[in-house]
Amino acid sequence: MQKQETEKSNLHPRNAHRNRYDFQALIKASPALRPFVGINRYRNESIDFASPAAVKALNKALLKHFYKINFWEIPDDYLCPPIPGRADYLHYVADLFGDVNENLIPTGEKIKGLDVGVGANCIYPLLGNAIYGWSFVGSEIDTIALESAQKIIDGNKQFADLITLRKQPFTSLIFRGIIQPDEKFDFVMCNPPFHASAEEVRQIGLKKVRNLTGLDTHHAVRNFSGVHTELWCDGGENKFISNMISESYAFRKQCFWFTSMVSKSTTLKLLIDKLENTTATDINVINMSTGNKVSRIIAWTFLNKKQQAEWRETRWNK
Repeated sequence: MQKQETEKSNLHPRNAHRNRYDFQALIKASPALRPFVGINRYRNESIDFASPAAVKALNKALLKHFYKINFWEIPDDYLCPPIPGRADYLHYVADLFGDVNENLIPTGEKIKGLDVGVGANCIYPLLGNAIYGWSFVGSEIDTIALESAQKIIDGNKQFADLITLRKQPFTSLIFRGIIQPDEKFDFVMCNPPFHASAEEVRQIGLKKVRNLTGLDTHHAVRNFSGVHTELWCDGGENKFISNMISESYAFRKQCFWFTSMVSKSTTLKLLIDKLENTTATDINVINMSTGNKVSRIIAWTFLNKKQQAEWRETRWNK
């Protein structure tokens, strides 16, 4: 039997979750996790990652133990995100700052991010503030998700003045209606609906269940859940991020880094081609790997060297 790795070396070096989960420490932080912990085939403590309830309990324990987030409740069926992977995205965004700022990562609430599609879980603003002290605006089209995210903020008073939520009134738009005149963001981040249809989501879910359980099944139970607005949209991630790129030009002087997660390598090539036909001054692709999942971050800016220097001086290094 193959020995289970003691360190997740594929995660970012600053990620707090590179070591195997210390379930006893997590249970101490959140006793509700205890019923879900057992001994796996490697004779190590673990949970059933195919169980939505177990994954949610693990998330609550991780958030409380590592990030002092004491209240985190999301509605049934809404996306329950894998914490290590979400933290990785934020660490790589921080590296983008360092790459253009002599390896210095700006921290504190003066650094402002926009999370496009903040979701019911509000995970990126929570982690971004807990790790780097950044402030956030989270946008969302789903009213239930927005209400859930606000309850999480209200339940953790340390975020009251650092995370602001805004309803996107136009389902066909991304930045318009959200970014206010003269408002500046140091970065935009997005975990877009990756899939183009409900059937595509179902097939991916079946494959995941088979990989986790070894069972040939025709019934998909999504361990990380997710509703329509979180999982799929017309045209999938290619159309969504393409729309981001098109809209971002209008806000090119109001944001330093525009970024998005990209699930499919085929999509990545199309997006790079699109960006190369814009006036973007820098295009970055960052490879990420969490467990068996491989994904990428695409990042771009329209600021020239002089504008970047002025931005750093007035917002990061003042």
